[in-house]
Amino acid sequence: MIFSLSDAGVRGILLDIEGTTTPLTFVHEVLFPYAREHVRNYLTEHFGSTRIQADLLLLSEEHAADLALGHIPPAQVGQSVNASIDSAVAYVYWLMEHDRKATGLKSLQGKIWQQGYRVGALKSQVFEDVPPALKRWQEEKRKTSIFSSGSVLAQRLLFAHTETGDLTGFIANYFDTGTGPKAAPESYRRIARTLELPLSQMLFISDVTAELDAASTAGMCTRLCARPGNYPQPSDSQHQTIKSFDEIAN
Repeated sequence: MIFSLSDAGVRGILLDIEGTTTPLTFVHEVLFPYAREHVRNYLTEHFGSTRIQADLLLLSEEHAADLALGHIPPAQVGQSVNASIDSAVAYVYWLMEHDRKATGLKSLQGKIWQQGYRVGALKSQVFEDVPPALKRWQEEKRKTSIFSSGSVLAQRLLFAHTETGDLTGFIANYFDTGTGPKAAPESYRRIARTLELPLSQMLFISDVTAELDAASTAGMCTRLCARPGNYPQPSDSQHQTIKSFDEIAN
C-alpha cells in the first residue's frame, strides 16, 4: 500500500540505517569485522589523543556499569599503556559479541571506520531506492534525518562514501544514542523538538518494531521496513510494512 506523505501531513522523515537504508550484511559482514580487526592498531597509534582518551573513559564507565548490573565483562587492567590497550580491546570484543549499543564503543568504531573510508578500504552500501527517495523528499521540501545506534560520525561517513556517491547533501540532521535509547518514546520527542516539527508531522521508518512502537507512542507515523536479509519481526506488529522507499509517495 502506497503511503501518501501529503495526505498524512508529513514534513519530516526519520530513517534508521541498518536494515532500512543499508543492508544488514554490510554492517555485520563489513563494518563490524573491520572495526574488530583494526581496533588494537588504532588504539596503539592514537592512544595519547584526547578524543581516544574520552572514548576509553566512556568504555571504563560502561564497564563499571556492567559490573554493577552483575554482568561479567573481561577484567580491566591499566598499569601500563599496553595493559590498558589489552583491556580496552578485550572489552570492545565483548561488547561487540553481545551486540551492545554502548556509546564508547560506537564512538571508537566511528573513528576506526573514518580511517578505513579515508584510505579507500571501505565503501558503504545503500539500497538502490534510497538515493532517488532522498532526492525526491528534498525536492518536496521535507526534512530527512537519521536516527541510528551508530555514532553521528559513523552515520555521516556511511552516507558520504556510498557506492553511488555522497548523499549527505540530502540529509538535514543525524541523531545517535546520545539522544536516548531507540526503544524509548522520549528519544523521539527530543528529536522532534530539535527539528522543531510536531510529532504528528514526522514519519519514522525502521526494521525493528520495538523502535517503531516507541516512535508511535511518542506520536510519530511509522512504517516497518522489510528488506532482504532483515531479522523477522513479531507477526502481531501494528505497523504497516514497506519493502521499498518507492512505496512512500508525495
